[in-house]
Amino acid sequence: MKLGTPFAPTATRVMLLGSGELGKEVIIAMQRLGVEVIAVDRYVNAPGHQVAHSAHVIDMADGPALRQLIEHVKPHIIVPEIEAIATDVLVDIEHAGTAEVIPTARAAKLTMNREGIRRLAAEELGLPTSRYGFADNLNELRMVIDGGIGYPCIIKPVMSSSGKGQSVINEPEEVEAAWKTAMSGGRVSGDRVIAEELIGFDFEITLLTVRAVAESGNIETYFCKPVGHIQEQGDYVESWQPQTMSDAALQRSQEIAGNVTDNLGGRGVFGVELFVKGDRVWFSEVSPRPHDTGMVTMVSQVQSEFELHARAILGLPVSVALRSPGASAVIYGGMEARGIAFEGAAQALRIPQTDLRLFGKPESFLRRRMGVALAYGDNVNEARSRAKLAASKVKPVKN
Repeated sequence: MKLGTPFAPTATRVMLLGSGELGKEVIIAMQRLGVEVIAVDRYVNAPGHQVAHSAHVIDMADGPALRQLIEHVKPHIIVPEIEAIATDVLVDIEHAGTAEVIPTARAAKLTMNREGIRRLAAEELGLPTSRYGFADNLNELRMVIDGGIGYPCIIKPVMSSSGKGQSVINEPEEVEAAWKTAMSGGRVSGDRVIAEELIGFDFEITLLTVRAVAESGNIETYFCKPVGHIQEQGDYVESWQPQTMSDAALQRSQEIAGNVTDNLGGRGVFGVELFVKGDRVWFSEVSPRPHDTGMVTMVSQVQSEFELHARAILGLPVSVALRSPGASAVIYGGMEARGIAFEGAAQALRIPQTDLRLFGKPESFLRRRMGVALAYGDNVNEARSRAKLAASKVKPVKN
Protein backbone atom coordinates (compact mmCIF):
# COMPACT_ATOMS: atom_id res chain seq x y z
CA MET A 1 0.00 0.00 0.00
CA LYS A 2 1.25 3.46 -0.92
CA LEU A 3 1.20 6.07 1.85
CA GLY A 4 -0.05 9.37 0.48
CA THR A 5 -0.16 12.97 1.67
CA PRO A 6 -3.19 14.24 3.66
CA PHE A 7 -5.63 16.43 1.67
CA ALA A 8 -3.81 15.59 -1.58
CA PRO A 9 -5.10 13.38 -4.41
CA THR A 10 -2.60 10.77 -3.19
CA ALA A 11 -4.01 10.75 0.38
CA THR A 12 -4.58 7.45 2.16
CA ARG A 13 -7.91 8.11 3.93
CA VAL A 14 -8.78 6.09 7.04
CA MET A 15 -12.11 6.53 8.83
CA LEU A 16 -12.40 5.57 12.50
CA LEU A 17 -15.88 4.66 13.68
CA GLY A 18 -15.62 5.53 17.35
CA SER A 19 -13.06 8.06 18.53
CA GLY A 20 -12.56 7.52 22.25
CA GLU A 21 -9.24 7.19 24.05
CA LEU A 22 -8.25 4.06 22.12
CA GLY A 23 -9.20 5.58 18.80
CA LYS A 24 -7.27 8.73 19.68
CA GLU A 25 -4.06 6.75 20.04
CA VAL A 26 -4.69 4.89 16.77
CA ILE A 27 -5.22 8.25 15.05
CA ILE A 28 -1.93 9.59 16.44
CA ALA A 29 -0.13 6.47 15.19
CA MET A 30 -1.74 6.86 11.75
CA GLN A 31 -0.87 10.58 11.62
CA ARG A 32 2.79 9.78 12.19
CA LEU A 33 2.69 7.68 9.02
CA GLY A 34 1.16 10.47 6.94
CA VAL A 35 -2.35 9.03 6.81
CA GLU A 36 -5.39 11.32 6.49
CA VAL A 37 -7.70 10.36 9.35
CA ILE A 38 -11.44 11.01 9.63
CA ALA A 39 -12.77 10.59 13.18
CA VAL A 40 -16.43 9.71 13.75
CA ASP A 41 -18.24 9.55 17.09
CA ARG A 42 -21.67 10.07 18.61
CA TYR A 43 -20.74 13.24 20.55
CA VAL A 44 -18.87 16.46 19.81
CA ASN A 45 -15.19 16.81 20.74
CA ALA A 46 -14.58 13.13 21.44
CA PRO A 47 -10.90 12.48 22.21
CA GLY A 48 -10.14 11.34 18.66
CA HIS A 49 -11.91 14.37 17.17
CA GLN A 50 -9.27 16.54 18.80
CA VAL A 51 -6.36 15.04 16.84
CA ALA A 52 -7.90 13.93 13.52
CA HIS A 53 -7.78 15.77 10.21
CA SER A 54 -11.57 15.98 10.17
CA ALA A 55 -14.38 14.98 12.51
CA HIS A 56 -18.04 14.00 12.18
CA VAL A 57 -20.80 13.39 14.73
CA ILE A 58 -23.46 10.79 13.92
CA ASP A 59 -25.28 7.88 15.50
CA MET A 60 -23.16 5.07 14.07
CA ALA A 61 -25.95 2.56 14.72
CA ASP A 62 -28.12 4.51 12.25
CA GLY A 63 -27.54 2.58 9.02
CA PRO A 64 -28.66 5.22 6.49
CA ALA A 65 -26.69 7.98 8.26
CA LEU A 66 -23.57 5.81 8.37
CA ARG A 67 -23.87 4.85 4.72
CA GLN A 68 -24.38 8.47 3.69
CA LEU A 69 -21.28 9.61 5.57
CA ILE A 70 -19.09 6.84 4.10
CA GLU A 71 -20.28 7.63 0.59
CA HIS A 72 -19.59 11.34 1.18
CA VAL A 73 -16.10 10.95 2.69
CA LYS A 74 -14.99 8.04 0.48
CA PRO A 75 -12.42 6.51 2.85
CA HIS A 76 -10.12 3.79 1.59
CA ILE A 77 -10.17 2.00 4.96
CA ILE A 78 -12.81 1.88 7.71
CA VAL A 79 -11.67 1.01 11.25
CA PRO A 80 -14.45 0.24 13.78
CA GLU A 81 -13.32 1.25 17.28
CA ILE A 82 -16.55 0.38 19.09
CA GLU A 83 -19.23 -2.30 18.79
CA ALA A 84 -22.34 -0.08 18.49
CA ILE A 85 -22.24 0.25 14.70
CA ALA A 86 -24.67 -0.64 11.92
CA THR A 87 -22.53 -3.59 10.87
CA ASP A 88 -24.87 -4.64 8.05
CA VAL A 89 -23.85 -1.42 6.30
CA LEU A 90 -20.19 -2.36 6.71
CA VAL A 91 -20.91 -5.76 5.18
CA ASP A 92 -22.53 -4.07 2.17
CA ILE A 93 -19.70 -1.53 1.85
CA GLU A 94 -17.08 -4.28 1.91
CA HIS A 95 -19.02 -6.46 -0.54
CA ALA A 96 -19.34 -3.56 -2.98
CA GLY A 97 -15.61 -2.83 -2.75
CA THR A 98 -16.31 0.75 -1.64
CA ALA A 99 -13.81 0.51 1.24
CA GLU A 100 -11.86 -2.08 3.20
CA VAL A 101 -13.23 -2.82 6.68
CA ILE A 102 -10.70 -3.68 9.42
CA PRO A 103 -10.20 -6.48 10.19
CA THR A 104 -13.26 -7.59 8.16
CA ALA A 105 -16.93 -6.67 8.10
CA ARG A 106 -17.77 -10.19 9.26
CA ALA A 107 -15.50 -9.78 12.31
CA ALA A 108 -17.16 -6.48 13.18
CA LYS A 109 -20.61 -8.04 12.85
CA LEU A 110 -19.80 -11.20 14.83
CA THR A 111 -18.18 -9.34 17.73
CA MET A 112 -20.88 -6.68 17.92
CA ASN A 113 -22.67 -8.90 20.43
CA ARG A 114 -21.58 -11.62 22.80
CA GLU A 115 -23.90 -14.20 21.26
CA GLY A 116 -22.24 -14.20 17.85
CA ILE A 117 -18.69 -14.54 19.10
CA ARG A 118 -19.52 -17.02 21.88
CA ARG A 119 -21.35 -19.34 19.50
CA LEU A 120 -18.45 -19.10 17.05
CA ALA A 121 -15.86 -19.93 19.70
CA ALA A 122 -17.72 -22.68 21.54
CA GLU A 123 -20.02 -24.23 18.93
CA GLU A 124 -18.09 -23.82 15.66
CA LEU A 125 -14.46 -23.82 16.81
CA GLY A 126 -14.94 -26.07 19.84
CA LEU A 127 -12.90 -23.86 22.16
CA PRO A 128 -13.23 -24.18 25.95
CA THR A 129 -15.59 -21.59 27.46
CA SER A 130 -17.69 -21.32 30.59
CA ARG A 131 -21.17 -22.80 30.38
CA TYR A 132 -23.60 -20.22 29.02
CA GLY A 133 -27.13 -19.58 27.82
CA PHE A 134 -29.18 -16.74 26.35
CA ALA A 135 -32.51 -15.30 27.40
CA ASP A 136 -35.02 -12.79 26.00
CA ASN A 137 -37.05 -12.29 29.17
CA LEU A 138 -36.90 -12.77 32.93
CA ASN A 139 -38.59 -16.18 32.93
CA GLU A 140 -36.22 -17.49 30.26
CA LEU A 141 -33.28 -16.23 32.29
CA ARG A 142 -34.45 -18.15 35.34
CA MET A 143 -34.86 -21.29 33.22
CA VAL A 144 -31.40 -20.94 31.70
CA ILE A 145 -29.77 -20.61 35.11
CA ASP A 146 -31.74 -23.47 36.65
CA GLY A 147 -31.18 -25.61 33.56
CA GLY A 148 -27.42 -25.93 33.93
CA ILE A 149 -25.61 -22.63 34.49
CA GLY A 150 -26.19 -22.64 38.23
CA TYR A 151 -25.08 -20.21 40.91
CA PRO A 152 -22.99 -18.13 41.18
CA CYS A 153 -23.18 -16.78 37.66
CA ILE A 154 -22.68 -13.61 35.65
CA ILE A 155 -25.51 -11.85 33.79
CA LYS A 156 -24.61 -9.48 30.94
CA PRO A 157 -26.44 -7.83 28.05
CA VAL A 158 -25.27 -9.41 24.80
CA MET A 159 -24.56 -5.88 23.54
CA SER A 160 -22.67 -3.73 26.03
CA SER A 161 -19.13 -2.65 26.82
CA SER A 162 -16.95 -1.66 29.79
CA GLY A 163 -18.99 -3.76 32.20
CA LYS A 164 -22.23 -1.84 31.66
CA GLY A 165 -25.28 -3.85 32.75
CA GLN A 166 -23.22 -6.67 34.26
CA SER A 167 -24.06 -8.44 37.54
CA VAL A 168 -22.71 -11.36 39.54
CA ILE A 169 -25.52 -13.19 41.32
CA ASN A 170 -25.37 -15.89 43.99
CA GLU A 171 -29.00 -16.90 44.52
CA PRO A 172 -32.41 -16.96 42.77
CA GLU A 173 -33.64 -13.87 44.64
CA GLU A 174 -31.08 -11.76 42.75
CA VAL A 175 -32.16 -12.74 39.23
CA GLU A 176 -34.82 -10.05 38.74
CA ALA A 177 -32.48 -7.24 39.82
CA ALA A 178 -29.78 -8.58 37.49
CA TRP A 179 -32.25 -8.66 34.60
CA LYS A 180 -33.19 -5.00 35.23
CA THR A 181 -29.52 -4.02 35.44
CA ALA A 182 -28.84 -5.74 32.12
CA MET A 183 -31.80 -4.04 30.47
CA SER A 184 -30.63 -0.61 31.60
CA GLY A 185 -26.99 -1.22 30.69
CA GLY A 186 -27.26 -2.66 27.19
CA ARG A 187 -26.74 -0.61 24.05
CA VAL A 188 -30.12 -1.69 22.65
CA SER A 189 -33.40 -1.45 24.55
CA GLY A 190 -34.93 -4.87 25.19
CA ASP A 191 -31.64 -6.60 24.44
CA ARG A 192 -30.99 -10.30 25.04
CA VAL A 193 -28.81 -11.34 27.93
CA ILE A 194 -26.19 -14.02 28.41
CA ALA A 195 -25.89 -15.99 31.63
CA GLU A 196 -22.40 -17.40 32.21
CA GLU A 197 -21.04 -19.88 34.68
CA LEU A 198 -18.62 -18.20 37.09
CA ILE A 199 -15.25 -19.91 36.61
CA GLY A 200 -12.87 -20.06 39.56
CA PHE A 201 -9.86 -18.83 37.61
CA ASP A 202 -6.48 -17.81 39.02
CA PHE A 203 -6.30 -14.70 36.82
CA GLU A 204 -7.54 -13.33 33.51
CA ILE A 205 -5.43 -12.02 30.67
CA THR A 206 -5.70 -10.10 27.46
CA LEU A 207 -3.59 -11.73 24.77
CA LEU A 208 -3.02 -9.02 22.18
CA THR A 209 -2.89 -10.91 18.88
CA VAL A 210 -1.66 -9.20 15.72
CA ARG A 211 -2.41 -10.30 12.16
CA ALA A 212 0.03 -8.51 9.88
CA VAL A 213 1.75 -8.87 6.52
CA ALA A 214 5.09 -10.65 6.86
CA GLU A 215 8.13 -10.24 4.59
CA SER A 216 6.84 -13.18 2.56
CA GLY A 217 3.75 -11.18 1.67
CA ASN A 218 1.51 -13.55 3.62
CA ILE A 219 -0.45 -12.61 6.73
CA GLU A 220 1.11 -14.04 9.87
CA THR A 221 -0.01 -14.03 13.50
CA TYR A 222 2.08 -12.47 16.26
CA PHE A 223 1.44 -12.55 20.00
CA CYS A 224 2.34 -9.85 22.50
CA LYS A 225 3.35 -10.88 26.00
CA PRO A 226 0.19 -11.58 28.04
CA VAL A 227 -1.42 -8.61 29.79
CA GLY A 228 -2.76 -9.23 33.30
CA HIS A 229 -5.54 -7.05 34.64
CA ILE A 230 -7.97 -6.43 37.46
CA GLN A 231 -11.60 -5.56 36.79
CA GLU A 232 -14.20 -3.94 39.02
CA GLN A 233 -17.86 -3.84 38.00
CA GLY A 234 -16.79 -5.34 34.68
CA ASP A 235 -14.39 -2.52 33.81
CA TYR A 236 -10.61 -2.66 34.02
CA VAL A 237 -8.92 -0.57 36.72
CA GLU A 238 -5.34 -1.80 36.45
CA SER A 239 -3.25 -3.76 33.94
CA TRP A 240 0.33 -4.97 33.70
CA GLN A 241 2.62 -6.76 31.25
CA PRO A 242 3.88 -9.43 31.28
CA GLN A 243 1.57 -11.65 33.31
CA THR A 244 3.46 -14.64 34.68
CA MET A 245 1.94 -17.96 33.63
CA SER A 246 3.02 -21.53 32.92
CA ASP A 247 4.48 -22.42 29.53
CA ALA A 248 1.58 -24.83 28.97
CA ALA A 249 -1.02 -22.15 29.71
CA LEU A 250 0.74 -19.64 27.46
CA GLN A 251 0.90 -22.14 24.61
CA ARG A 252 -2.78 -22.98 25.02
CA SER A 253 -3.67 -19.28 25.18
CA GLN A 254 -1.87 -18.67 21.90
CA GLU A 255 -3.59 -21.67 20.29
CA ILE A 256 -7.02 -20.38 21.31
CA ALA A 257 -6.28 -16.80 20.25
CA GLY A 258 -4.83 -18.02 16.96
CA ASN A 259 -7.90 -20.15 16.20
CA VAL A 260 -10.32 -17.30 16.85
CA THR A 261 -8.41 -14.61 14.97
CA ASP A 262 -7.61 -16.88 12.01
CA ASN A 263 -11.34 -17.49 11.68
CA LEU A 264 -12.18 -13.77 11.85
CA GLY A 265 -9.44 -12.97 9.33
CA GLY A 266 -8.17 -9.64 8.11
CA ARG A 267 -5.36 -7.50 9.52
CA GLY A 268 -4.87 -5.64 12.77
CA VAL A 269 -4.80 -6.09 16.53
CA PHE A 270 -7.27 -8.32 18.37
CA GLY A 271 -7.75 -8.23 22.14
CA VAL A 272 -8.44 -11.85 23.13
CA GLU A 273 -9.65 -12.20 26.74
CA LEU A 274 -8.94 -15.49 28.49
CA PHE A 275 -9.39 -17.06 31.94
CA VAL A 276 -6.45 -19.04 33.31
CA LYS A 277 -6.31 -21.59 36.11
CA GLY A 278 -3.04 -23.47 36.37
CA ASP A 279 -2.43 -24.92 32.91
CA ARG A 280 -6.10 -24.64 31.90
CA VAL A 281 -7.39 -21.80 29.72
CA TRP A 282 -10.93 -20.72 28.77
CA PHE A 283 -11.93 -18.30 26.03
CA SER A 284 -13.98 -15.32 27.24
CA GLU A 285 -14.30 -12.61 24.58
CA VAL A 286 -12.48 -11.01 21.66
CA SER A 287 -12.38 -7.42 20.41
CA PRO A 288 -11.21 -6.95 16.80
CA ARG A 289 -9.26 -3.82 17.77
CA PRO A 290 -6.87 -2.56 20.46
CA HIS A 291 -8.04 -3.30 24.00
CA ASP A 292 -8.37 -0.94 26.96
CA THR A 293 -6.19 -3.18 29.14
CA GLY A 294 -3.55 -2.93 26.42
CA MET A 295 -2.91 0.74 27.13
CA VAL A 296 -0.03 -0.55 29.24
CA THR A 297 1.81 -1.28 25.98
CA MET A 298 2.39 2.46 25.53
CA VAL A 299 5.11 2.08 28.16
CA SER A 300 5.98 -1.63 28.06
CA GLN A 301 6.45 -2.46 24.35
CA VAL A 302 8.72 -1.24 21.57
CA GLN A 303 5.54 -0.69 19.52
CA SER A 304 2.31 -0.03 21.44
CA GLU A 305 -0.87 -1.85 20.50
CA PHE A 306 -1.93 1.32 18.67
CA GLU A 307 1.23 1.46 16.59
CA LEU A 308 0.85 -2.26 15.90
CA HIS A 309 -2.74 -1.72 14.75
CA ALA A 310 -1.78 1.16 12.44
CA ARG A 311 1.16 -0.74 10.96
CA ALA A 312 -0.82 -3.95 10.46
CA ILE A 313 -3.67 -2.06 8.79
CA LEU A 314 -1.27 -0.34 6.41
CA GLY A 315 0.64 -3.54 5.56
CA LEU A 316 3.82 -2.49 7.37
CA PRO A 317 6.20 -4.66 9.45
CA VAL A 318 5.40 -5.08 13.15
CA SER A 319 7.36 -5.91 16.30
CA VAL A 320 5.74 -7.31 19.44
CA ALA A 321 8.98 -7.02 21.45
CA LEU A 322 8.72 -6.11 25.12
CA ARG A 323 10.77 -3.08 26.18
CA SER A 324 10.27 -3.34 29.93
CA PRO A 325 7.78 -4.67 32.50
CA GLY A 326 5.03 -2.04 32.72
CA ALA A 327 1.68 -1.20 34.27
CA SER A 328 -1.31 1.10 33.89
CA ALA A 329 -3.79 2.41 36.45
CA VAL A 330 -7.07 4.16 35.66
CA ILE A 331 -7.87 7.75 36.58
CA TYR A 332 -11.64 8.21 37.07
CA GLY A 333 -13.73 11.34 36.69
CA GLY A 334 -15.00 11.14 40.27
CA MET A 335 -17.84 13.58 39.55
CA GLU A 336 -20.65 14.45 37.17
CA ALA A 337 -19.51 17.60 35.38
CA ARG A 338 -18.50 19.07 32.04
CA GLY A 339 -15.10 20.53 31.25
CA ILE A 340 -13.33 19.39 34.40
CA ALA A 341 -9.67 20.08 35.16
CA PHE A 342 -6.95 17.96 36.75
CA GLU A 343 -4.61 18.73 39.61
CA GLY A 344 -1.57 16.75 40.68
CA ALA A 345 -0.05 15.94 37.28
CA ALA A 346 3.33 17.36 38.33
CA GLN A 347 3.36 15.27 41.51
CA ALA A 348 2.44 12.15 39.52
CA LEU A 349 5.18 12.69 36.97
CA ARG A 350 7.82 13.18 39.65
CA ILE A 351 7.46 9.49 40.46
CA PRO A 352 10.32 7.74 38.60
CA GLN A 353 9.59 6.14 35.24
CA THR A 354 5.96 7.25 34.99
CA ASP A 355 3.82 8.90 32.34
CA LEU A 356 0.23 10.11 32.01
CA ARG A 357 -2.45 10.02 29.35
CA LEU A 358 -5.36 12.40 30.02
CA PHE A 359 -7.94 11.67 27.37
CA GLY A 360 -9.62 15.06 27.02
CA LYS A 361 -13.18 13.76 27.33
CA PRO A 362 -15.55 16.76 27.44
CA GLU A 363 -17.80 15.31 30.15
CA SER A 364 -16.93 13.51 33.38
CA PHE A 365 -18.97 10.84 35.19
CA LEU A 366 -18.28 9.30 38.55
CA ARG A 367 -16.92 6.05 37.08
CA ARG A 368 -15.89 7.35 33.65
CA ARG A 369 -12.31 6.63 32.67
CA MET A 370 -10.71 10.03 32.09
CA GLY A 371 -7.06 9.02 31.93
CA VAL A 372 -4.42 6.46 32.86
CA ALA A 373 -1.13 6.55 34.68
CA LEU A 374 1.64 4.47 33.11
CA ALA A 375 4.86 3.21 34.66
CA TYR A 376 7.72 0.82 33.96
CA GLY A 377 10.23 -0.81 36.26
CA ASP A 378 12.61 -3.69 36.79
CA ASN A 379 9.63 -5.97 37.43
CA VAL A 380 5.84 -5.92 37.26
CA ASN A 381 5.37 -5.29 41.00
CA GLU A 382 7.54 -2.18 40.87
CA ALA A 383 5.72 -0.93 37.76
CA ARG A 384 2.28 -1.55 39.31
CA SER A 385 3.22 0.26 42.50
CA ARG A 386 4.42 3.31 40.56
CA ALA A 387 1.39 3.39 38.25
CA LYS A 388 -1.10 3.20 41.13
CA LEU A 389 0.76 5.86 43.10
CA ALA A 390 0.88 8.18 40.07
CA ALA A 391 -2.84 7.68 39.40
CA SER A 392 -3.64 8.55 43.02
CA LYS A 393 -1.88 11.91 42.67
CA VAL A 394 -4.12 13.10 39.81
CA LYS A 395 -7.28 14.73 41.14
CA PRO A 396 -10.17 15.75 38.86
CA VAL A 397 -11.62 19.12 39.94
CA LYS A 398 -14.36 21.42 38.70
CA ASN A 399 -12.85 24.14 36.59
